[in-house]
Amino acid sequence: MADHGHHAADIPQMDYAEHERTYHGFVHFAEVGTVACLAIVAALAVGGTKHAWGTALIGTLLTLVGSGVGIASKSIGWRAPAIPFVLMMIALVLL
Repeated sequence: MADHGHHAADIPQMDYAEHERTYHGFVHFAEVGTVACLAIVAALAVGGTKHAWGTALIGTLLTLVGSGVGIASKSIGWRAPAIPFVLMMIALVLL
């Protein structure tokens, strides 16, 4: 039978700071991605129900730009893709 008692000394200690940084990055990406998905679904709803595909295309492009800004800037975060989401919801109601 193999002796497993000597392997505990070979295992490096966990880097908690890096673990926390990775976790916060994942949560940030998930927040921005969720709001971006909602904005794209709203844009598809505008195009599909109101037949305003030009408006839907503009909303999708704004969502892509907002998602890039939101991912790059942690202080803005999910608020950047939320702007096209709100605009597409307004277009869905008014058109």
